[in-house]
Amino acid sequence: MINLPSVYLQEMKLLLKDEFESFLSSYDKERFSALRINRLKITNEEFESLMKTFVPDMRITPVPWCNSGYYYDKDSRPAKLPYYNAGLYYIQEPSAMSPVEYLDIQEGMKVLDLCSAPGGKSTQIASLLNNTGLLVSNDISGQRIKAVLRNIEIMGITNALIMNDAPEKIALRFSSYFDRILLDVPCSGEGMFRKDPDLIKTYESSKIANPDMQKRILSSAAAMLKPGGLIMYSTCTFNIDENENQIKDFISNNPDFELINIEKKHGFESGIGIYEACRLFPHKVNAEGHFLCLMKKSFNGTGEEPTDQTHNSEISRKNKISKTVSGSSLPNEYLDFQRKNLNISIDGIFTIENNRIYKELQLSRNLSGLKIIRNGLFIGEIKNSNFIPSPAFIMSLKKCDFKNTLDYNVNDENLIKYLKCETIFADVKDGIIVICVDGFPLGYGKAKNGTVKNHYNKNWRLL
Repeated sequence: MINLPSVYLQEMKLLLKDEFESFLSSYDKERFSALRINRLKITNEEFESLMKTFVPDMRITPVPWCNSGYYYDKDSRPAKLPYYNAGLYYIQEPSAMSPVEYLDIQEGMKVLDLCSAPGGKSTQIASLLNNTGLLVSNDISGQRIKAVLRNIEIMGITNALIMNDAPEKIALRFSSYFDRILLDVPCSGEGMFRKDPDLIKTYESSKIANPDMQKRILSSAAAMLKPGGLIMYSTCTFNIDENENQIKDFISNNPDFELINIEKKHGFESGIGIYEACRLFPHKVNAEGHFLCLMKKSFNGTGEEPTDQTHNSEISRKNKISKTVSGSSLPNEYLDFQRKNLNISIDGIFTIENNRIYKELQLSRNLSGLKIIRNGLFIGEIKNSNFIPSPAFIMSLKKCDFKNTLDYNVNDENLIKYLKCETIFADVKDGIIVICVDGFPLGYGKAKNGTVKNHYNKNWRLL
């Protein structure tokens, strides 16, 4: 068993009493591994068929609290399969799937994931939104937000605004704006000790620092939630100060919020002193552990949203010139690419900035001054009179959307070569060709005389 902090063991013994030994014994067991499929690209039935046909040795069983989640056996390595690179699923600890599942997200909603890195829960939200409404994914870490961008692009998500700013600053622009807010707040990570023993090294310091940070994040989130909207507060720790005590303090200072009961099933237990909340313990569920608390904002007051301040296309961009056009008015370089390579026409409103084409989300908030990593979908750029599609644009489309594709079986060695950004050879006609794994796009190459020059995103390459 790993060497757990003595103060942690003492606290858990007081918390669990007669169940402590059972809890402690869970650390001697193999941890559970799981993935969650991306329903923007694949259904449960399609995924199960894919595994049965092409990866029969990988045994999968459903995660009971997440209808898109699957356990897989410890000897399997789904992250090594090209399906992972095609954005068909996300590797995720099973209990971490629970907060989004109980947030009651519906298509067309505006949803904020305020502490989103590395992006697992954001991609889960996006799957439920089905590229409708709005997903705002924020993380204050400039380094960790890069993982969010990567995961959102690979998953083919087109309705995301990705930000890298302080919650307090965002709250000033998005007052009473969101239908749903996920707060998977930074915590001491007690539920992840078995998965990531390095967390033990920073345990004591994070226990001290986190409660104040969590309090500030909760306060900012409350200001951004619409009347009638829901906040899910979650952590991967067992500490009462970071869980129930935070909620009690918040409710006492925010009388316009009420607790919403989370059904106690699948081994979930009620919170300590807060029945409506949920605790997932590793000796009760097949997972590492989590805390969930769902809260609703009442309709007290006017509930009116601030009037629109500015359109995205009106945002000042220093030293940059941008214009807004419709799909039919996109540059000829793009239209020529579309005619030669796509079976579809893209429509909507597009922003062109320094020869880069974006399909930005049209929001009723002034975003100037905020740290925006990506607004909507980056389509591609014009270089030397040619349109170069972005990897994100390719991943947002289906195989049937492309005229020319090269489809390999998941076990074909050419896929590994492609994912390593190596040149591949194939008897295909010259021009742009989209590389697929069993019918799902990975990226594209440019064929000439049987040689396919690799245009896979170098930041995504397989090492």
